[in-house]
Amino acid sequence: MPRYARPSTVAEALALLADGRWRCLAGGTDVYPALGDRPLADDVLDLNDLEALCGIAESDGDIVIGARTTWSALLAADLPPAFDALRQAAREVGSVQIQNAGTVAGNLCNASPAADGVPPLLALDAAVELASQAGTRRLPLADFLRGNRETALAGDELMVAVRVPKAAARGRSAFLKLGARRYLVIAIAMVAARLTLDGAGRIAEAAIAVGACSPVARRLARLETALAGRTAGADSDAAVAAHPFDELAPIDDVRGTADYRRAAVREIVARAVRLAGAPRDAGKAA
Repeated sequence: MPRYARPSTVAEALALLADGRWRCLAGGTDVYPALGDRPLADDVLDLNDLEALCGIAESDGDIVIGARTTWSALLAADLPPAFDALRQAAREVGSVQIQNAGTVAGNLCNASPAADGVPPLLALDAAVELASQAGTRRLPLADFLRGNRETALAGDELMVAVRVPKAAARGRSAFLKLGARRYLVIAIAMVAARLTLDGAGRIAEAAIAVGACSPVARRLARLETALAGRTAGADSDAAVAAHPFDELAPIDDVRGTADYRRAAVREIVARAVRLAGAPRDAGKAA
């Protein structure tokens, strides 16, 4: 018979993880739908009593999002404008009921190419904090996500936090998601853009991340460089139009063809850059 455990402390959870393989359960919003009509046969480690992993706090150098923080809690948090893309993505994570239960770490550990939370966190230079009985390690999110449903999480590890460097929590950001309908949809393509502007209103720094167009979401480093020194608008549109987007590897599936995704992502990158470069009220991001 499968085992079930519900630890009340992180130390207890790590001891259990060191003692065998478990299916970690937080919100459960990804686990149960994936089962279909099959019973859950794995040993289940229920993390819902780990209150220490909930909430958002600041350390000396980071803004720290606890692994069990829900999307609804993130939406309610007082965060700087650089987090607007993440807040906008939070509104796209299923229904309100899903946002109330689903967790930030669950979205990342599920490692779907279309995970809504990934592009905004990539644009924030986020890292994940992974704990085991042997200690704690930190990985850039880009290194943690290795492929479709594949991560660097070891069997005895638990994600305990997502860390955003305060140096990356500057500027303004925007998130756009293209789907077959407005809500409750898996993305065809999605983009997060974060910009910092200089005193003349030109782009001093850009961070652009695209999801649902590769096995993992990707930052577009060459486009980020090309945007530096431009203004958000026709000038940034020209840089986007000239970019080949060859970092991406879109596929044909039931939601759209690879060619459609390539064309669509160019358009929504241009729009996201414009939104991130606009005053916060104009983007209606809060």
